[in-house]
Amino acid sequence: MRILLNGKKAGLEPVRQAILAARQEGPVEVRVTWEGGDIDRLVAEAIDQGCARLVAGGGDGTVNEVVSALMAYPEAQRPELALLPLGTANDFATACQIPTEPGAALALAQRGQAVPVDAVQANARHFINMATGGFGAQITATTPIALKNFLGGGAYTLNGLLQALRFEPYQGTLETPMGRLEGATIVGAIGNGPQAGGGQVLCPQAKIDDGLLEVVALMAFPPNELDRVLQGIRQPSADHPYVKAFRVPWAEYRGADPMPINLDGEPMRAPSIRFQCHPGAIRLVLPRGCPLLS
Repeated sequence: MRILLNGKKAGLEPVRQAILAARQEGPVEVRVTWEGGDIDRLVAEAIDQGCARLVAGGGDGTVNEVVSALMAYPEAQRPELALLPLGTANDFATACQIPTEPGAALALAQRGQAVPVDAVQANARHFINMATGGFGAQITATTPIALKNFLGGGAYTLNGLLQALRFEPYQGTLETPMGRLEGATIVGAIGNGPQAGGGQVLCPQAKIDDGLLEVVALMAFPPNELDRVLQGIRQPSADHPYVKAFRVPWAEYRGADPMPINLDGEPMRAPSIRFQCHPGAIRLVLPRGCPLLS
């Protein structure tokens, strides 16, 4: 087992102690990142050396980098992947119920079983959890800390809606196997996993092994429809006039202007972007009873 460890976390004493303890159970190698491009190089090195299981040690961005690097290789060459959550939010690991305590996470990484899960391609890039677009990328940065602490994850939704009333939506078209959605979009989410932004559940029906993406879009709405929008956020559906939700294997967005996109927290801008689910592309170590398995 080889840990690809975010260099910013390498000096943390709980991490060092957890690695030393894991070595009492079996061979554990560590490679530490220093600069951009290191993950690509380290994944290539691991594959060349026949490493059977990698551990992504870091936050959601580190997981994204490792998954993206793995997806550059044929499926048969990809090592199994386990997670050592060391970020601030750890949205994907938290939703998978992977322990956030380093010792417990590494114990799972060593002893757990890997199962095939989906990965998502976004143009030439990849992600495993969620892509958010438009206004959604701004919500976590503008939610007051006190409001966030008081209301929990719901603060993102509340603050986002209040600001959305003064937000200029993105005009575009979303093509899916279920048809075309046209109009002015405020927030969009393409979910393989269910949550982002530090615990905000945007795609509650998402599963990571069903070959489908959950697409949720908040369309522009007049201020007097706020109550209806709130109801739609609690129960999104394809039929709601402002909060659209459906599950599809692919979706393609085209807009007049480039929309800001976050792929597991990594920024991207493009006027046209195709999201394609790749079923069973990553063999991921998960705890028994993981709620994201269908």
